[in-house]
Amino acid sequence: MRLLWQHDPAQPIGRWLSIAEDLRGLRVRSKLNLAVERARDILALMRDGAVDGLSIGFRVERARAERPTGLRRLERLDLWEISVVTFPMLPGARVEAVKQTAPKLATHIRSTAARLFS
Repeated sequence: MRLLWQHDPAQPIGRWLSIAEDLRGLRVRSKLNLAVERARDILALMRDGAVDGLSIGFRVERARAERPTGLRRLERLDLWEISVVTFPMLPGARVEAVKQTAPKLATHIRSTAARLFS
């Protein structure tokens, strides 16, 4: 499963650690690859609250029309990718949490080392 930026196959930004369906929908956990410049940019935007959308890319394998509404019920999908996006189609498809620990830990280590060795 691909973790992309804005559904762009030329912009992979990390990998999915877990993907599971629950009563609300898909629940996912990912890890951005911070060796990728775009992933570092996206992490900064997510930490700032500027970007928090998620969106799936899929192919419909089986669907049927609901009567009398005419709505299409998707019964089977081939999930290709999940993207971090600026504007998700579904308002509730959001990033719930972004880890903040690594930069704080690095700052703490640097300040402790400075005190010890100065």
